Amino acid sequence: MNSTPVAKIRNIGITAHIDAGKTTTTERILYYTGRVHQIGEVDDGAATMDWMVQEKERGITITSASTSCYWKDHKINIIDTPGHVDFTVEVERSLRILDGAVGLFSAVEGVEAQSETVWKQANKYNVPRIAYLNKMDRTGADFDNVVDMIRERLSSNPVRIQIPVGKEEYFNGVIDLVRMKAYIWHSETLGTTYDEIDIPEDMVDEANKYREILLEELSMIDDDIAEKFIEGMEITEDEVKKAIRKGTIEQTIVPVLAGSSIKNKGVQKLLDAIVDYLPSPLDVPPVDGIDVNSGEKVYRRAEKSEPFCGLIFKIVTDPFVGKLAYTRIYSGTLKPGMRVYNSRIAKSERVSKVFEMHAKKKKELEKAGPGEIVAIFGSKNFKTGDTISDFKHPIALETLTFPEPVISIAIEPRSKADQNKLFEALRKVMDEDPTFKVHTDQETGQTLISGMGELHLEIIIDRLMREFGVKANIGQPRVAYKETIKKEVTVEKRYSKQTGGRGQFGHVKMIFRPGESGSGFKFVNKIFGGAIPKEFIPSVEKGVKEALETGSLAGFPMIDIECELIDGSYHEVDSSTLSFKITAIIATKDACKKGNPVFLEPIMKVEIITPEAYVGDIIGDLNRRRGRLEHIENRKDAQIITGFVPLSELFGYATDLRSASQGRAVNSIQFDHYQEVDPAVEKKLREKFGII
Repeated sequence: MNSTPVAKIRNIGITAHIDAGKTTTTERILYYTGRVHQIGEVDDGAATMDWMVQEKERGITITSASTSCYWKDHKINIIDTPGHVDFTVEVERSLRILDGAVGLFSAVEGVEAQSETVWKQANKYNVPRIAYLNKMDRTGADFDNVVDMIRERLSSNPVRIQIPVGKEEYFNGVIDLVRMKAYIWHSETLGTTYDEIDIPEDMVDEANKYREILLEELSMIDDDIAEKFIEGMEITEDEVKKAIRKGTIEQTIVPVLAGSSIKNKGVQKLLDAIVDYLPSPLDVPPVDGIDVNSGEKVYRRAEKSEPFCGLIFKIVTDPFVGKLAYTRIYSGTLKPGMRVYNSRIAKSERVSKVFEMHAKKKKELEKAGPGEIVAIFGSKNFKTGDTISDFKHPIALETLTFPEPVISIAIEPRSKADQNKLFEALRKVMDEDPTFKVHTDQETGQTLISGMGELHLEIIIDRLMREFGVKANIGQPRVAYKETIKKEVTVEKRYSKQTGGRGQFGHVKMIFRPGESGSGFKFVNKIFGGAIPKEFIPSVEKGVKEALETGSLAGFPMIDIECELIDGSYHEVDSSTLSFKITAIIATKDACKKGNPVFLEPIMKVEIITPEAYVGDIIGDLNRRRGRLEHIENRKDAQIITGFVPLSELFGYATDLRSASQGRAVNSIQFDHYQEVDPAVEKKLREKFGII
């Protein structure tokens, strides 16, 4: 049984852009906390947390793995999250269940596209953060520049609690502005030892300047510090720490630290900051959800005396155990053998085993309490986003929402024998990854797999072949278009069927109108006075939703549509939920044909970092791809080009960009929004799908 008090638990994530050194930093944390006895390097494919074959080969993190380690009698549960944009969902689901995060930035590149995306996601979930500026040993490292970028690009308030001693190849330690001491690491002991010394003479003025700025910031947070600061009185280390912690948890400041994880400098001080400044489960607001019985809003505090409640945030298929459900426990105690209520399927289910995880290693627990992150084994029904709770006090927490896939590829088994293997493997991958979808093309009968980008599907296909041993043929990537309507339409439909005995009767009058871009689907019930009984209204909504799954042009799903149910009638005997659902389907199909339907295409946000020499060619190429330039930003030795380009024009873009820039430009692409296709593309699509 874990005996760590809740106040001494830290549930943190380390978030960053790809290649900022996040996995290396995690490896160092595991080494210094005694979790591993040798340091695994990403560059030689030996990182502990990147245990998937594809992760080792590519040197990137794909799935968020979880581990626990101990530092200064605190338990730190770390969720390692991917930095690549195609795996944003992994970051999103992790942030939902974390209490705090370390935003890791390269001291050379600074704030990059994905670090910006993740920062915004953390804002959405109100996650307190500290910033760690890694790679201080690299040529071009510029601590002050990155602090400015955090302020400007992320609209945050970065406050230095450390400043670096030396830079680039001469970086050898940090000055701690809380203790006003310098820490110099010994390279010959792999950074396990360091000296605490007085601040070097040539840095005293700089240290005093930033200490002053730190105290000024803390004066805004803590009245006692403000008073002492104005009076010129001594402010103790504990008072400074307390105020930094308060400002971090309230998100009025982001403490900034420096280091070089690969050179083993700064990681212990980062661990100290995690323990000192990031919140425990008791420091964040109680989680809220809906009481399943009463429908009212209820709260669960991080206490053992509260009824059990947890959120499943990830499913992993373990080759030895089967389906493991990663769960954040918010309240109460979970024990093996316990029955829990699953609010999604409204059933109670048994939890057979509870594990503490360290990457893919498991340690069985007799029980787990509030604030813990564990993996549970039990029901096959568990899914990402499920709330499990004490079945005497059932609760439904807000579930996780995931973006729709934007790209598809046809896949077919090479032989009859591979068919079952393929579908079994696809089912397991879908269980694990909610942004991965499988469906059958109605016209061709082909199986299509869909995901968030080319790399996302590439890695899934790689896993199918290697991990699951599936032999399959793969088609060309295709864009997941959508459809919408351009004009408002009012439709009225009656559905009446007599087949002897009880018949079917439904009658609806509805207005369909174009919704705002990105709004999806909105249903408004304007029936008053019982023209249609209340119990049939959900069936009307269900029918509309079902009909919108296949559009009237080429069968793509229809989005950004608002439907208003304004009138109708029913039959005492013949009306049923089914008859109203069928009526709504017929009415919706008719409205979509009459509403001037158009195609929508996914538009991707593209960020390119390139030496100046290639800017003209890159912009010319983006224009040829129907791109819209947003802005160009100057950096010391590079230009950053940001723009929006239709996904259909971006297949193979990474390769084209490499050859156009002699391998010197890098890019990041992520889905941004859907927009109506221009007339020339509309014409091509109509020809392709045989639409007159």
